[in-house]
Amino acid sequence: MPPNIHLQIVSADRSLVSEQVDEVQIPGADGYLGVLPGHTPLLTTLQVGQLWYRQGPEKHYLSIAFGFAEIQPDRVTILAQIAEKADEIDIARAELAKKRAEERMTRPTVDMDFERARIALLKALARLQVASRARIRS
Repeated sequence: MPPNIHLQIVSADRSLVSEQVDEVQIPGADGYLGVLPGHTPLLTTLQVGQLWYRQGPEKHYLSIAFGFAEIQPDRVTILAQIAEKADEIDIARAELAKKRAEERMTRPTVDMDFERARIALLKALARLQVASRARIRS
């Protein structure tokens, strides 16, 4: 079994992570998925949520929205539509996005797309959760 995993996280506009890690947890299609070295090969879609990876005792958090994950025994490759590290998240902007999404969902209109509002709310909540993790560690 390999001693660790090479984690590669790429978003639509940049590469965010290329590190050797001990463990990864991703928001997969059927819920959160933990990956350790030697994991069975798997290809899955990603949902909106938190991704974390551990290097020794330290955990690092990212907000992820949609994409794909390829898991191999010695590596995990994440291709995400949207990905942000905890320290890059603008908390005020995420709070505003959460408020707007909640308002859209509580006051539906004829032309409102409920699913888009729900996804916007999930993205804002994931961003706020990841940002709060960074504040706790600081």
